[in-house]
Amino acid sequence: MTATGLDYGLIGNGRIAALCDRQARIVWWCFPRFDANPVFSRLLAGHAEKGFTDVVLDRQVRSRACYVRNTAILETVLTDEDGAAVRVLDFAPRFRQYGRIFHPADIVRRIEPLSGHPRITIRVRPTFGYGKSAAARTLGSSHIRYEGSGEALRVTTDAPLSYIAEEMPFVATRPMTLVFHPDEPFVGPIEATGRAFETQTADYWRDWVRGLAVPLEWQSEVIRAAITLKLCSFDETGAIIAAHTTSVPESAGSGRTWDYRYCWLRDAYFVVQALNRLGATRTMVSYLDYITNATAGGGRLAPVYGLVPGSSLDEWIAPDLDGYEGHGPVRIGNAAAGQAQHDVYGSVVLAAQQMFLDQRLARMGDVSLYRALERLAEEAWQLALVPDAGIWEYRGSTRLHTHSAAMCWAACHRVGHIAHRLGLSDEASRWLGRAGNLRADILDRCWNRSRNAFTAAPDTDALDASVLLLAELGFVRPDDPRFTGTVSAIERELVRDGHVMRYTAPDDFGDPESAFVICRFWLIDALWAIGRRGDARAHLEELLRHLNPFGLLSEDIDPKSGRLWGNLPQTYSMAGLCVSATRLSRTWEEAWPPG
Repeated sequence: MTATGLDYGLIGNGRIAALCDRQARIVWWCFPRFDANPVFSRLLAGHAEKGFTDVVLDRQVRSRACYVRNTAILETVLTDEDGAAVRVLDFAPRFRQYGRIFHPADIVRRIEPLSGHPRITIRVRPTFGYGKSAAARTLGSSHIRYEGSGEALRVTTDAPLSYIAEEMPFVATRPMTLVFHPDEPFVGPIEATGRAFETQTADYWRDWVRGLAVPLEWQSEVIRAAITLKLCSFDETGAIIAAHTTSVPESAGSGRTWDYRYCWLRDAYFVVQALNRLGATRTMVSYLDYITNATAGGGRLAPVYGLVPGSSLDEWIAPDLDGYEGHGPVRIGNAAAGQAQHDVYGSVVLAAQQMFLDQRLARMGDVSLYRALERLAEEAWQLALVPDAGIWEYRGSTRLHTHSAAMCWAACHRVGHIAHRLGLSDEASRWLGRAGNLRADILDRCWNRSRNAFTAAPDTDALDASVLLLAELGFVRPDDPRFTGTVSAIERELVRDGHVMRYTAPDDFGDPESAFVICRFWLIDALWAIGRRGDARAHLEELLRHLNPFGLLSEDIDPKSGRLWGNLPQTYSMAGLCVSATRLSRTWEEAWPPG
């Protein structure tokens, strides 16, 4: 495993999520939901020691951090030079209660001495208003209340409050529980409730994992990726966010810092595709409810929406946060919401297509859903050959992008086949005819004979890794010489030390420096499809060595150092892992050698 630079694990419950490092320090927690102010903001605080909670062990010499197997519970063991050790368990409660999912905006931290007399300091330093330290602190009988910028956080605990408030060390002689929660009384005995929450949360995740159709190979990696994707779905509305962080830069000093705590329709499709492959179809159903609300008001699709469709995503800079390792700016909101990105029409239709095929679903796709998709396909038909900002969200220019056009084709093509399945033969003929005409037009414009490749756009020789999806979409067959030629061209020109650049041409911020993790998964899938299966497996096995110590991937990777950059965990990347691993794995029938 390589040194990643983003060595954080994720805990969450479908309402909130937090990142924890290998020293039991929680460095990022948006509270009380995914897109809110980070009460723990140390991840983006530069060199300022604010916005975190941790457990500091005197004379510590080693630490070990990992997930409790097949759960979203993190376990960290800290050991001092005399062998005294303390265990820290972190999780967000999630389990069934009274016939529904119980998932409060709480983090539970359980601290337990394992051996000797560990001397610890518990520190709690929340921030409010995106990076401002708490303005006031109030101690109650069993809680501490922190407030600032009109917000408040309560920590209820059976640990000694005065030691926490003054950040003084003490010997841990018994188990202790801290619950970080909204500013309201905590009901129930703290230690017993924390222990019960832990048991019920572990049971919930183990039951959920047992329902996954995992591949024979790379099971632990796929299970961790699936849990991570589940943690990126906001249960209340069905939104699927692109990542849990904002403004971790694509590369050092690049200024490429973006807020990914929102629902990109494109990214959400990849998540739905990945979880569907594993048999976890509820996320798809919830997401389609979200899309129904997002599109209810009519008008053209935006590429990205808030957790609640219609909420403002106006972009601004947080002045009190210096950025990850000092690399700013820290952006809140995302201006991409105002862009035209025409591939999103295909993304929504493709996310819904399994609704018309999967007999396991309680509510399958019907004519009503088809009509909703047909409206999107009509927009796609009209916009397919119109310039847009593209999949990579260029901020300074628009043009006709091959990928966007192909995704619009996919919208028309799938709607045609859905109409056929529903017995709407005249409509099926109309849509498939449109798709055929559109495909011919795209082939004529976007196939570059001199390059022997599909290029990023008509009238350019520049390559773009997104065209690796053309065979996956069914736009061309994998054995089409035009596609195999494209794969070879991308290998020659976009691959850097095994990693795949999105493109290499300068953009709004200069020359790209980092490779895009999902693009390598796209290359893996393309190599597998064209029959180069040994090369595909070699790429996958090498890429998995870049997982961070908790099994997570971010958006970007430095091709030279192998260091991860970009927002974490990136749903694009985790979905790519699931799809490629399930595709490349040996079957369960091949588990045992013959003879």
